[in-house]
Amino acid sequence: MRSSWVNKISEILGSKPPFNWLILCLISVLALIAVLGTSTSNVFDSVTTTPVYDIYTSYRRQKEKATIDLFDLKYLSLATARLKEFGLCGKDRENHVPCYNVTANLLAGYKEGEEFDRHCEVSRTAERCLVRPPKDYKIPLSWPVGRDIIWSGNVKVTRDQLLSSGSPTKRLMLLEENQIAFHSEDGDGVKEYSFQIAEMIGLGSDSEFLQAGVRSILDIGCGFGSFGAHLISVNVMAMCITTYEATGSQVQMALERGLPAMLGNFITKQLPYPSLSFDMVHCAQCDVSWNDKGGIFLIEADRLLRPGGYFVLTSPKDKTVGGSMSSKKINILTPLEETTRRLCWSLLAQQYETYIWQKTTDPHCYLSRKQKVIPLCKEGYDTPSYYQPLVPCISSTTSKRWVPIQNRSSGSHLSSAELEVHGVLSEDYSDDLQIWRSHLKNYWSLLTPLIFSDHPKRPGDEDPLPPFNMIRNVMDMNAHYGGLNAAFVEQKKTVWVMNVVPVESPNTLPLILDQGFAGVLHDWCQPFPTYPRTYDLLHANGLLSQLLSSRCSMIELLVEMDRILRPEGWVILNDKVGAIEKVRMLATQIRWEARVIDFHSGSDQRLLVCQKPFVKK
Repeated sequence: MRSSWVNKISEILGSKPPFNWLILCLISVLALIAVLGTSTSNVFDSVTTTPVYDIYTSYRRQKEKATIDLFDLKYLSLATARLKEFGLCGKDRENHVPCYNVTANLLAGYKEGEEFDRHCEVSRTAERCLVRPPKDYKIPLSWPVGRDIIWSGNVKVTRDQLLSSGSPTKRLMLLEENQIAFHSEDGDGVKEYSFQIAEMIGLGSDSEFLQAGVRSILDIGCGFGSFGAHLISVNVMAMCITTYEATGSQVQMALERGLPAMLGNFITKQLPYPSLSFDMVHCAQCDVSWNDKGGIFLIEADRLLRPGGYFVLTSPKDKTVGGSMSSKKINILTPLEETTRRLCWSLLAQQYETYIWQKTTDPHCYLSRKQKVIPLCKEGYDTPSYYQPLVPCISSTTSKRWVPIQNRSSGSHLSSAELEVHGVLSEDYSDDLQIWRSHLKNYWSLLTPLIFSDHPKRPGDEDPLPPFNMIRNVMDMNAHYGGLNAAFVEQKKTVWVMNVVPVESPNTLPLILDQGFAGVLHDWCQPFPTYPRTYDLLHANGLLSQLLSSRCSMIELLVEMDRILRPEGWVILNDKVGAIEKVRMLATQIRWEARVIDFHSGSDQRLLVCQKPFVKK
């Protein structure tokens, strides 16, 4: 007797099942066998061929995938519709620099100069918008012309401010109504001034700076950047730092010229550079009161100077203090000389209003001092400096990087011994450089047809960095060893790189600075200390993957990148597929034109190339 379920089937199909039903059953059985066979084969293969250590690799990849999946869930609700574009900020934010808000700082209780410092924690805004260019903004002129001529509508400093600014106007000449020109053929005396400094430290000319160990200079309060612009011609990197000015800053004009510059104060915090970073610290009427607070600003300059480095001060010997009714002149040199002796600096030369001190090369000098000693910092104090409070002690006297500038390699390539100081093997550094040589070549081969299809190379171009030197500066947002910068130098490109080392990454900034490159520590959860429209190209390798699992907001980072990128500037992001896809999706919100390129065939890496549009409405 047949069971009840068979009876039910018979009622449905009849006593004799149709032929097509039999065929269906046969196909189902065969499919089941195939599935079981494949599963068994996979299990067998995994047991016989997979090494034990791949278990960890697989786990790590699953963890990374889980992070990306969580990111996907966050934006899943937006996948059904195009992400809404951010609006443009108001006119009052055309030159906006976050973290510098004196009013907010005062309300937060900062005083005695601290209100002028950088305080990101009190100046965040809930409004998310794109900083628009000024109404009369024009794309900067290409180098070398663009180093000496800028569009006046691109900066906040007005024509009237220039004409009423006193002696600095001797360095300027207004051409027509819309340009500002900076004299280049020694019309402003910069070449003569640079030559004078070289002679004062015992050189024949400033072309010998490199041979004397002077490769990088910190130019404090650099004015319009003319000194740094000249030093480019003798292959010396001058990094300009100066205070933020809400009413229009001279450093903004240096940035508009495409020169290395950023905002930084000598007030209450250390600058975001490690100890022993520069070969020369230069101050020409930079408005820093070096004698204030027990000479703590000079102690900070000493921290930044390498052994045997130079402190150059150009300033009147006498300073007028007090009001108009009770003003008097005081000699600023006498207390300065006392502090410099306590720092083991020696006055090397003095001509007119220029004084040059040299830092000692002998760390034992600090132990032989007898009177009014500035104490040495405690052992292990020399940690990465990222806006830490100024300290009244001398640092790095026992550092492995305590090497006189006169004893270092004159080129950007470091010797094996110099690399060993940084814990880097010569082979690893060479391999990294070789990778970036290849990347740089491929970048331009990929970008040229995308960017410059309407601009063929012109006959006679000596340096055809597209388009005809329009890319004047690059920010490498995750610089590692500075390999991209080194590749540019090798290919003799007239472009400088701001090498940024994220604070959460291994601190390779000392290695970068020891190559004579520009660089800085930075937390990418915060805005970068510069004016809008500073950089022509932003590059990041592996940064996005780091930020996906961090506290940082990806969209906030992209909005900040848009702020510091000039109109029609470019972004190159090299990262994992998941991170690249997320940014490609978000790029629509900030109006970037984006294209994903399979740059690394057969790998999980992709290249995202974006361009910022020129939006003025």
